[in-house]
Amino acid sequence: MSLFNTVRNTIVPVHKEGYPFVAAFFVASLILGWIFKPLFWIGMIFTLWCAYFFRDPERVTPQDDDLVISPADGKVSAIQMVTPPAELNLGSEPMLRISVFMNVFNCHVNRAPMRGRIVSINYRSGSFVNAELDKASEDNERNGLVIETRHGQIGVVQIAGLVARRILCWANPNEPLDAGERFGLIRFGSRLDVFLPAGAAPRVSLGQVAIAGETVIAEFASAKGPVISRRS
Repeated sequence: MSLFNTVRNTIVPVHKEGYPFVAAFFVASLILGWIFKPLFWIGMIFTLWCAYFFRDPERVTPQDDDLVISPADGKVSAIQMVTPPAELNLGSEPMLRISVFMNVFNCHVNRAPMRGRIVSINYRSGSFVNAELDKASEDNERNGLVIETRHGQIGVVQIAGLVARRILCWANPNEPLDAGERFGLIRFGSRLDVFLPAGAAPRVSLGQVAIAGETVIAEFASAKGPVISRRS
C-alpha cells in the first residue's frame, strides 16, 4: 500500500456540520498570526482540535434486534431504574436508563441504539449544567426520540452540557432507523440517555468507555444477568 493510501485510510472524515467551525478557527488563526506570529500556531492547534471534535468515523454495528448499541462515544455515567421524561410519553413506571457522557474529546455524532421506527421527537429547552450530573436529565436542554422496536418503545435523549449550546437532530417522525445509523450531533460536551423497557439487561458497567455504533450496552431476551466487570 502506498504512503498516500495509508494516510488517506488513517485520516477520519469531518462531519459536514463541522466545516463552518473548522473554517472559522482557521481564519481566526490567520488573523491572530498577522497580529502576532506565535498566535497563528496556537490557533492552528485549536483548528486541529475542532476538526478532531467533528470527526465522523465509520463504525461496524452488530445487526441483532435483541442488542442495544451505544448511541454515543464516551463514559457510561449511570445505569439505574428511573421514570422517563414526561415529554416522551413512555409512562410513569421506572425504566432502565443507561447514560453515556461525552467530553470535548469524544466523537459527538449520535447513532440509533436499535432498529425501529421513530414515533415522536420532542425538544425541551432548559439550562446548561454539567451533563455528567444526574440532575441534567431533568434540568438541561434536551431532545428526545421515541423509537418503536421489536421489544417495544425505547427513548433516546440528547442532553446539552455545560459547554454545549446546540443539539442537532436530522431524523424525522415516522422515519425508519437502523441500529448504528446517524441521527444527530451535539456540539462541545454533552450526554445521551437511553430508556429501555422491561426485559433489557445491562451489558456495560459504570465508568466503562463506550463506542457509538459498536459497544453493546444492553440486551433483550437473555437469561444472563447484569454484566460483572473488573477494573485493572
